[in-house]
Amino acid sequence: MRFTKVHSLGNDFIVLDPDESAGIVDVPGLARRLCDRHLGVGADGLLLISIKDRERGLVHFRIFNADGSEPEISGNGLRCAAAYLFHQNKINPPDVTFLTNIGNRLCNLLEVQNNRTQIRIEMGTPRLTSKEIPFDDGVFHEKIIDYPLSIHHKIYPVTVVSLGNPHCAVFYDRFPARIEWHEIGREIEYHPFFPNRINVEFIRVLSRREIDVLFWERGVGETLSSGSCSSAAAVASILKGLTDRKVTVKTFLGQVIVEWEEDKVYQSGPAEIVFDGVLLK
Repeated sequence: MRFTKVHSLGNDFIVLDPDESAGIVDVPGLARRLCDRHLGVGADGLLLISIKDRERGLVHFRIFNADGSEPEISGNGLRCAAAYLFHQNKINPPDVTFLTNIGNRLCNLLEVQNNRTQIRIEMGTPRLTSKEIPFDDGVFHEKIIDYPLSIHHKIYPVTVVSLGNPHCAVFYDRFPARIEWHEIGREIEYHPFFPNRINVEFIRVLSRREIDVLFWERGVGETLSSGSCSSAAAVASILKGLTDRKVTVKTFLGQVIVEWEEDKVYQSGPAEIVFDGVLLK
């Protein structure tokens, strides 16, 4: 079975050839095996795509985390899947529309330089109520901004949103030590107020137009970047009145630009083809 390894700012994925991936029975098990960084290819997630209409650029999209769980969406996953399709000439650029479990997501090819592309993706409309996220402390909330979340007898003011998948933002003037934010991320991910678990963003606001973010992804742990988390971090910063509606999100290996235009959020950033390979069954 042929595959391609793709990453967006270090958030890496395995894309299975759509012509060969049909009929896989145990996709979660395959994801765990292939994403293992010692015994498999190594990745944060596995992408399954199937082309519905090449001429119209319609493609079915599913993603599985390294632990085998299936999240609702992935911004970097969408960008990496689009980069793969353009690289393999399976879709005619510049546009591809992904059909996901939470709706259609349009991707636009902006630039190509060798194996590296710049792609703008539609991230959808932020969902802010506690029911939509979901968040359950026994009370309905229209918005969750600076909610006093208790962890190990310490209060963390958190801002919680959904971009099709749930996100919890924690703001700092200075980031804690890596071992500390890992522990906080893990505790928040599994906190009982989040029935579907949750992604966690640790944010430093640098200016009205720039933020610095660390990522704890549900089902993965620390990642070098995350498309949906970057978008959620920008949305949380905007909701708190800390930034403008166009925000540069700095990650460990680079940056993406997030724009909240009227009701929808868009994100522009890179994706890079790493290598093609063949899986030995």
